[in-house]
Amino acid sequence: MTRRILVTSALPYANGSIHLGHLVEYIQTDIWVRFQKLQGHDCLYFCADDTHGTPIMLRARNEGISPETLVERMHGEHQADFEAFSIGFDNYHSTHSEENRILAEEIYNKNREAGHIQTETVHQAYCNKDALFLPDRFIRGTCPTCGALDQYGDACEVCSATYSPLDLKQAACALCGEPPVQKSSEHLFFQLAHFEPFLKEWTRSGTLQPEMANKLDEWFSTGLKNWDISRDGPYFGFEIPGHPGKYFYVWLDAPVGYMASTWHYCKRSGRSFDDYWRPGSTAEVYHFIGKDILYFHTLFWPAMLQGGGFRTPTAVFAHGFLTINGQKMSKSRGTFINARDYLNHLDPEYLRYYYACKLTGRVDDLDLSLEDFVQRVNADMVGKVVNLASRTAGFLQKQFQGQLSAAYPEDGGLYQTFVDTGDEIAQLYETREYSKAMRAIMALADLANRYVEDHAPWSLAKQNREAELQNVCSVAINLFRLLLTYLAPVLPVMAEKTREMLNLTELTWEGRRHPLCGTTIQGFKHLMTRIDPKQIEALLADSRPSGATVGVTKPVDPPSSPVALPSSPLIALETFAQVDLRVARILQADYVTGADKLLKLTLDVGEWGQRTVFAGIRAAYSPESLTNRLTVVVANLTPRQMKFGLSEGMVLAASQENNTDKTALFLLSPDTGAKPGMRIQ
Repeated sequence: MTRRILVTSALPYANGSIHLGHLVEYIQTDIWVRFQKLQGHDCLYFCADDTHGTPIMLRARNEGISPETLVERMHGEHQADFEAFSIGFDNYHSTHSEENRILAEEIYNKNREAGHIQTETVHQAYCNKDALFLPDRFIRGTCPTCGALDQYGDACEVCSATYSPLDLKQAACALCGEPPVQKSSEHLFFQLAHFEPFLKEWTRSGTLQPEMANKLDEWFSTGLKNWDISRDGPYFGFEIPGHPGKYFYVWLDAPVGYMASTWHYCKRSGRSFDDYWRPGSTAEVYHFIGKDILYFHTLFWPAMLQGGGFRTPTAVFAHGFLTINGQKMSKSRGTFINARDYLNHLDPEYLRYYYACKLTGRVDDLDLSLEDFVQRVNADMVGKVVNLASRTAGFLQKQFQGQLSAAYPEDGGLYQTFVDTGDEIAQLYETREYSKAMRAIMALADLANRYVEDHAPWSLAKQNREAELQNVCSVAINLFRLLLTYLAPVLPVMAEKTREMLNLTELTWEGRRHPLCGTTIQGFKHLMTRIDPKQIEALLADSRPSGATVGVTKPVDPPSSPVALPSSPLIALETFAQVDLRVARILQADYVTGADKLLKLTLDVGEWGQRTVFAGIRAAYSPESLTNRLTVVVANLTPRQMKFGLSEGMVLAASQENNTDKTALFLLSPDTGAKPGMRIQ
């Protein structure tokens, strides 16, 4: 039976570029949508740019353009990146649209009429210097619960405590560094607690992954809080009807963008918006999101829909975060990689396949290990899948004008095994267990390659055993076709090239049941090449900040510190985390001719290899006293060309400030037992 399905991904914010972390979600969703379409279902994929809020307004102001100009520019950039990664949206819209305004007002008005909106006086942080009420993310300070420094105004990233920005200690405006003042204002609040019985039932009705539902129980146990849905001007967004100078908070109209994109599509396609979003709809509606926006999509959003007279989603699927080489994405290490930088160096289908190998139906974090990335793509996609066609299609083309055997040859039940396994693979796609699906497909690829090895078509060609040669190659090409049918949701570009090569009208899931016999195929063409590790090195180099020392971000008009320190301003935890400190062993130390302050150190930094560092510690240490000693090196510092040679890092030493005794230098050393290459946490 054909299903009618509507699928969305979370809306990318129009304040920045798409990066590899974002692409986890869009690739995960796109694979699922493509699988549903391959099954013959009526499946539509909608998304839009999330365009409202203070950050958009301020960035546009800084660039000297209107917010509308900024979001239009980012809209084009986002669409180009998505298209390059084969993210097949059926409609990509914007929350700054007439459809979104109308629907947001309808939801608000119906909830207000039903008594779910009330007015309260709130006390907010206000920056006199910037003449602006400060959103939570524009205030930084010390967590009132655990004392962690440099936290946002709404939640602590260290202890996960939530609080009011006014509770933040030593708070400062993130724009100018000035302490904010308290200012009162009338705001509109959505009464989330009115929907608690409904939400408890909805979240446990199979709409969420078990770990998500368990997480929500924590919020139910502490009581659902009223939600502030208004913001004071100046603010880029929709003005609230009947409240001049008040605007819908961006998180109210952002999820409405799913509906607005549907309406925009329906108006130009002749479909009915009501068939998807009004009560009584029989369509399936699925949201794919990151686990960081769980609260908004599984409490506020279904409650708003319920109160606004619309249907609720069939299910919400959450995924985890992306790490690269086991760590958070880092600009200093070159691992904060934008989509466009990736595209300048690597085939997007490499990433689609690797993410599929890692994604599960659970809320798991995903690690992009670059070494494993290279190995897996080269071994699986090139070594197993592409290789199967490349070493058999040529024989068919050269000796049989591309014609397959008239009847499907005897293969010991191999083709039927492939067909039967398709049912298992389909279920794994349906449940978003892509990693298991990829393992099942690669197991089939191993069987196909073993068949080719066992039957050695190259030997058959030399022996002029033409009938056997045609049969073996026909089996191999048929198995290759099934592999690409199963991989089509992940590798749409390669699947399309395969369809053309095999002269097929289409690749369909059901079509796999019938082998190709007696048809003519085209000659083998390029499908995918191996990744050269040098491509990864070039990508990382291009992703590091240019014109600045690696590991140090150059601030633009840095805010003054909100806390008086002896001489150093506070820095963000993210800034400090960019500095990669490693244990190093001093293999050799030498005097530097012509430099009375320097020693030349040869360091063993474990997997980072050997480094040469010129250190200004000659007055405190003799070369022989340093040999075999452990120390700490800044491993991700941009190499510096000195007249004595290239210095590839910096060792750490301590001294008293303004100290005139140059011998009072103390090289930092880790405890015994530390090994070269260990990271300083």
